[in-house]
Amino acid sequence: MTTNGTKRRKLAHDASDDEAQSRKAQKDFFKSAASWDLEEDYESRRRKSKKANKESTKLPIKTADGRLEILRELEKEEDLVSVESDTEWLEGREDDAESEDDEEEGGEVQEEAPTVSEAQQIREAQEELAKLALALNENPEEHIGSLKSLAAFGESKIPAIRMLALMTQMSVYKDIIPGYRIRPQTEDGPAEKVSKEVRTMRQFEQALVSGYQNYVKELARCAKEESAPVKGGQSVAGIAVTCACTLIAAVPHFNFRSDLLRTLVNKLSRKRIDSNGTKCLQALETLFREDEDGKPTLEAVSLLSKMMKARDYEVDESVLNLFLSLRLLSEFAGKASQDTVERPEANKMQKKKREFRTKRQRKAIKEQKSLEKDMAAADALVDHEERDRMQSETLKLVFATYFRILKMRAPRLMGAVLEGLAKYAHLINQDFFGDLLEALKDLIRHSDDDAAADLAADHEDDDSVSVRNLTREALLCTVTAFALLEGQDAHNSRNTLHLDLTFFTTHLFTSLLTLAVHPDLELTKPNRSSASSASRINVQTTTVLLIRSLIAILLPPWNIRSVPPLRLAAFTKQLMTAALQLPDKSCQAALGLLNDIAATHGKKIASLWNTEERKGDGRHNPLSDTVEGSNPFAATVWEGELLKKHFSPKVREGVKLLEKSLP
Repeated sequence: MTTNGTKRRKLAHDASDDEAQSRKAQKDFFKSAASWDLEEDYESRRRKSKKANKESTKLPIKTADGRLEILRELEKEEDLVSVESDTEWLEGREDDAESEDDEEEGGEVQEEAPTVSEAQQIREAQEELAKLALALNENPEEHIGSLKSLAAFGESKIPAIRMLALMTQMSVYKDIIPGYRIRPQTEDGPAEKVSKEVRTMRQFEQALVSGYQNYVKELARCAKEESAPVKGGQSVAGIAVTCACTLIAAVPHFNFRSDLLRTLVNKLSRKRIDSNGTKCLQALETLFREDEDGKPTLEAVSLLSKMMKARDYEVDESVLNLFLSLRLLSEFAGKASQDTVERPEANKMQKKKREFRTKRQRKAIKEQKSLEKDMAAADALVDHEERDRMQSETLKLVFATYFRILKMRAPRLMGAVLEGLAKYAHLINQDFFGDLLEALKDLIRHSDDDAAADLAADHEDDDSVSVRNLTREALLCTVTAFALLEGQDAHNSRNTLHLDLTFFTTHLFTSLLTLAVHPDLELTKPNRSSASSASRINVQTTTVLLIRSLIAILLPPWNIRSVPPLRLAAFTKQLMTAALQLPDKSCQAALGLLNDIAATHGKKIASLWNTEERKGDGRHNPLSDTVEGSNPFAATVWEGELLKKHFSPKVREGVKLLEKSLP
């Protein structure tokens, strides 16, 4: 019974509201599901593997580049893939949709890759290059694929890594290149059957040639770059030139030699040689001195001559001095000019009488010759006939270059040309002597006009530096003219060839007194090409050139007794007068030459030291234009009394020895 008569009722739950909400949610679900492409999403969704963490039981294998790889077992498709239920897939898709919504709300998220410093990249490159180079040096046949990995480092944007890659490849190729030239694979024929070892070796050789070709092209491209030097003072172009010079000196027999030579010659096609050009000069000098085959020398000389001709001979003098290092030309026995080469008679094949041989004898001789040819090829012997042909072609190129420059009278290169002609004078054809001597005479005659023209050209072009020395050129012409008669039989047939050297003798006699007061008489001409040029005329002092010219005139090696007494007396008196003005060392050299003349021709010049035995009448004229017009026997050598009081003890001793040598 309730209080106050109020009846309480139990409030029941209204089920109609729940049913309405449930129907609305289901309607929304089916409405959104209608737009789903369940089959496509299910197909593109990644499956889960039940055996993803299963360990592999197979042994590792080694790939072509030397790395170990572990093979994974290939499982059956039904074992690897487990089909998910639709509910799990739908839940995963909803999670993905929620994550995409979160990314859209939060904005685009960009993950930045961690940056590595340049020093760290260089250290990592050094380690990797060292590993690859070590593997190639240990077994190049097995790790030949690492050459591509080494070349890949050369494409880096960091100059230090590029230089490391170039130097590493140079060291590797220098070690693994064989001692023979690799032939192209097409020469063997596609249908030839070879063993497995031979096929493996050929594959290695072709891979080596291909990698080396790409490396040589990369060197040529880098050598042309004008890049600034890095922290160590080195540049990519400098390292490329160093690598090319090292390879041309170490492996001149291998493929693509012409490409390396072309890279070096391009660096020499300038008026002034820089540090890279000096490296090229030293590499080519080494190649010329050590070449025994002749082919590398011929290719280098051909490229140099073409380059100088294309540049109109506007090159540095040291480039032309490279021809002085040609060892093969000094060993050549023939005579040549710029067009033809004459063989010595002893080397010519004499025609023999035909002998009767049976068919069996001819067959046996043919087999013997074939066997000897194969043995010579197997022993890698140098074919002397082929080498002589190479030398003759090289000699023609050298003389053609010399004669063109001599005709042009190029001021920068005259010293080097005259030096080369003096050194290779014994190889010049005698029929060419007349033209060559006339060219030398014209060079002395027109020296004053050439000097005026060179001076005007220097005023117009401030960058050009005239290095022409007319005094040295005149002495070089005299040495060259007399060197043509040395070492061969030209002196015996000079009357037939109409060789008159009186012009050079007279010019030297009239210029002796002027040379005595020359300020640069004992200065050495600077040479920037190399340190191996101590014996060259063009870098010797003017005193040395003078003494060599006087020896050629007064003490000729082919007939030392044929010098007329008048010439001996005239030069002796002129030398004694010049010795009063000569510096200390030059005076000693002149007295030493006079001592040799007195020991050989003492009776012919003894009257110059005794006034009572004077043979000539009249007056002595030291300024005469001819040797005979000076009248030397009308004078006495009074200069010796002054030289006995010279400040130098060696000069005083030299005068006493000279007087003792006289009869």
